[in-house]
Amino acid sequence: MTSLDQKQSLVTLDVEGVLTPEIWIAVAEKTGIAELRRTTKDEPDYSKLMAERLAVLEKNGITLTDIQTVIGGLSPLEGAREFLDELRQHVQVILLSDTFEQFASPLMAQLGYPTILCHRLRVEDDRIVAYRARIEDPKLKAVSAFQSLNYRVVAAGDSYNDISMIKQADAGFLFRSPETVQSEFPQFLAFEKYDDLLKNLLTSI
Repeated sequence: MTSLDQKQSLVTLDVEGVLTPEIWIAVAEKTGIAELRRTTKDEPDYSKLMAERLAVLEKNGITLTDIQTVIGGLSPLEGAREFLDELRQHVQVILLSDTFEQFASPLMAQLGYPTILCHRLRVEDDRIVAYRARIEDPKLKAVSAFQSLNYRVVAAGDSYNDISMIKQADAGFLFRSPETVQSEFPQFLAFEKYDDLLKNLLTSI
């Protein structure tokens, strides 16, 4: 098969836990509120998880500014920028995240402003009162949409909310995922080091 016969490729990556720290865990550590440590590694139902988070924020009077202050002190995971820069030299990369526009900007700046598709918060008087998901199961539908444009999609993520996109992708991997996720989905190769993930992503495109 010649290069002209091959499909063009895209890589889709989760963000928190793969390239950046978990924002909600950072907020939990800053505020001392243990309930905010729960993430999509623990709870498969994202709507339920967000309802719990919003209730905790309201109960404790935590504002958007409070959270943005925490985010402003975060940096990408060690090696993440170098990994992403190298990957983007070979293939287009789209970040698919269940974070929010109001959270993502400082970390995206430190990663060289990659393209990210995520959600949006509804804020009133600096209080986070709701969130708006762009579409149900956005990661899966993004991958499916790219495939409908005749792209081969290779995906990687760490949590329950990444499984649908990894399954939909032409090839998919777990990265730094908890043992619970790995044991439930043993069909996906799981990696802990960026070098290993990079090598397998590039051989799959």
